[in-house]
Amino acid sequence: MRSSVATATVPPRKPAVERVTVKAQEKQTSVGSNAQGENDHDHFFWTYTEEPHRTRRMAIIKDHPEVTKLCGPEPLTKWVVLFVVSLQVLCAYLLRDKPFISWPTFLTAYIIGATANQNLFLAIHEISHNLAFKSAQANRLFAIFANLPIGIPYSASFRPYHLTHHKSLGVDGLDTDLPTPLEALFLDSVLGKAFFCTFQILFYALRPMFVYQLPLTKIHFLNIAVQFAFDFALIKFIGGRALGYMILSSFLAGSLHPCAGHFIAEHYVFDKQPEEARDPANKIPLPETYSYYGPLNILTYNVGLHNEHHDFPAVPWTRLPALNRMAHEYYDELPQCKSWVNVIWQFIWDKDISLWCRVKRKEGGRKVGAGNGWSEEELGANEKKGPIPGVR
Repeated sequence: MRSSVATATVPPRKPAVERVTVKAQEKQTSVGSNAQGENDHDHFFWTYTEEPHRTRRMAIIKDHPEVTKLCGPEPLTKWVVLFVVSLQVLCAYLLRDKPFISWPTFLTAYIIGATANQNLFLAIHEISHNLAFKSAQANRLFAIFANLPIGIPYSASFRPYHLTHHKSLGVDGLDTDLPTPLEALFLDSVLGKAFFCTFQILFYALRPMFVYQLPLTKIHFLNIAVQFAFDFALIKFIGGRALGYMILSSFLAGSLHPCAGHFIAEHYVFDKQPEEARDPANKIPLPETYSYYGPLNILTYNVGLHNEHHDFPAVPWTRLPALNRMAHEYYDELPQCKSWVNVIWQFIWDKDISLWCRVKRKEGGRKVGAGNGWSEEELGANEKKGPIPGVR
């Protein structure tokens, strides 16, 4: 057993995962062909099962109906975002006379800037679930504000892709969190994985556009306009090094940084699996989401409680520990990551861990956010009215 994860076992009292309806003949020609037939280079873990979070959510609600009271916005989020944005502007101002290529700039960007911008990445993640304000439109606008120190407009695009990740976990062609076969094939080495970990922020930024494209909407154009206006103001009133510091902070936040370990820790399969697990016909259950309960959650909106988050996306970061306590019998034996730093180390050096170690499915899911940017669905109104509590 590997040092970075705990054994994953599901208590028998919990309901079994429902299976997606697929004809037997289709199984052999669609999913099965990826593992055994037409594409010998595809080594992902393919499954026929429904993603586990909806099933567990319904079971938890049945056993602990009080968990639905945890759902709803967290007022503290806006104050944390305001502080972190102000901190980044202050750092950029204090470094205005320092050479961009210098130890003071690099160390500040790595220790403070990267941590701050990773915090803002995850603030935007939180806001994308309408968890900063009651008003969906206020959340869209506040995400644009949280985006400012990142230097590049991305909050408007992140939301629909991320909500699709929730609705379509592991679904090939929909979940843009999944590495593409091309990435997995060409980066399947120590050097390749080290390259991926160093530049993973670029992979997460660019990959969605190669998987499928969403139309530009009003909120996208507003995100771009506000960000460029802020960047121009930085250059004019503080200097070009201020913008350089913020972009460097964003790059380091998604590179070899302790907090960046969550990108890999959340959904890669780190437990050693038998080779038979890659054949979907064997129906070997695999963990799809890992949680982390360590101290870095303090800096990252409790994103480490990732099973809890996927089970109840409408529960804000401050209440995820309470969710875990209420339904601890559902979470105690799920797979855990012990260290985000160790995850990066293991991912790079362990020959059995690579970009292929993701669970994929052909069926299920849906695309979110193809509207005009201010429609009911894009603003989250339909999701708020949905029949399943705890879902955004």
